[in-house]
Parts: sequence; structure tokens; C-alpha cells
Amino acid sequence: MTLNETIARLRAAHLMVRDAHEWDSLSAALSAAYNSGDDDLIEQLQQPFVQSWRTVTHYVLRDTFDAAGISVGDPSQPWGIATLTANGISREPVLCHVDPADPQGSAVAAADGPKLLTFAEAMTFYADCLTPLFEHVSQGQALNVR
Repeated sequence: MTLNETIARLRAAHLMVRDAHEWDSLSAALSAAYNSGDDDLIEQLQQPFVQSWRTVTHYVLRDTFDAAGISVGDPSQPWGIATLTANGISREPVLCHVDPADPQGSAVAAADGPKLLTFAEAMTFYADCLTPLFEHVSQGQALNVR
């Protein structure tokens, strides 16, 4: 399985659950709840939003990741989707902007909440997380990463 095939399946699987506009609307509603300090709405939206991303990755894409030689584990961050590992290299795609200066890659959470990613941004970040895993999936095997 190539990187491009995996990314295409990743995108398609998430779009089977919700279209990009619905993902973006949920992200915007949750951001608005943080901005307004509406703890009840945050509680109502956050868990289902994060869990949807995690469920697609852990269950719908299991065969895709297995075929690519990538194991899927639980995320270490509250906004993490999963921990993806291949040949000792691990990456964790997240649903919000992260501080690159933080060695743990923890999500930046201002007083008004994390800056959540749009669907397109999340897909780009996810693809960026996958790229180094494919570079190390098979040391002697050339993969198409165009």
C-alpha cells in the first residue's frame, strides 16, 4: 500500500461519516462553545467530535493501516486521533494546532480553548504524520510517495 493510497482511503473513510462541511461545522461549533465559555455545550460536542475521528481511524481504517504496516494505538493527547507506529517511528495526528516547540507536541490551549483544525487542515496534518511512517515501513522497499 502506498502513501497516496492510504491518504485517499483515510479521506474517503472520514467523508463516509460526515462530509467536509459537517466536520468543519462541528469544529466551528465547538470553537464557538470554547470562545463563549459554554461548558455544557463543550461537554456535549467535544467527546462525540473527537470520538468520531478516533472511531474511523481505529475501526474503519484498521485493514488499511495493517496493509501499510502501521499499528494504531490510543492517542496520548486529549485532541489526538491515534498513535500511529511503524518500525519504531510514532506519530500522533491531532485535531488542533500544536506548539512545535513543545517536545511532547501538546496541543496549544489558550484561555478560549484550542484552535481546532478544519477538515482540510486535519487531513493535511494527518498526511504529514503518515509520511515519515511510510519512509520507514520497509527499509528495502521503495514506496510511491508522490
